[in-house]
Amino acid sequence: MSDFDSEPSDPLHGITEIPPLGGVFGRLVKGLDRLFALLASLALLGIAAVVLLQVVARVALPFVPAWTEELSRYLFIYLVALSSGLVLRRNRHVNVELFQHLLSRRGQLLYRALCCLAVGLFAAWMVPYAMQYAQVGAFQTSPTLKVPMNYIFFSTVALLGLSALYAAIGLIEACVALADGEQHVQETP
Repeated sequence: MSDFDSEPSDPLHGITEIPPLGGVFGRLVKGLDRLFALLASLALLGIAAVVLLQVVARVALPFVPAWTEELSRYLFIYLVALSSGLVLRRNRHVNVELFQHLLSRRGQLLYRALCCLAVGLFAAWMVPYAMQYAQVGAFQTSPTLKVPMNYIFFSTVALLGLSALYAAIGLIEACVALADGEQHVQETP
């Protein structure tokens, strides 16, 4: 029995982490991770600033800007959309772990690859519909900010596109980890 087929050391840890790839592909993925983490962080900071402005305005100003609630909602929508891929990649989304801890490392990697495949196929299938949905907002504007709503509705395209992209990355990494494990098992006498 090799390391590859042994039980995980911490059954409460959850599913096995997929080791990230190295090389050019790994650096590209790490760059994408940093970009979307930065954009999501900026959206979160924007939410904090807008909500703080709204609180200060309620206490210290004679009027409350009407646009703050709307902008914070749109920033939150984009925060979720921009971080969706990162959440999938780091396996931090809400899930139910009933049996994964009972699987060997190989079984967990296969399970993770299957989950990435299912999420990726669904997200990729939904992207054209999300683009149609985003186009609906071309002739609408937001009530207070007067922003064309297709920019807001485009968040569904971003969410599904990033989910499909990161599911594909997770699938590739899981398959490489499985292949490396198989190679490791074959090399062990």
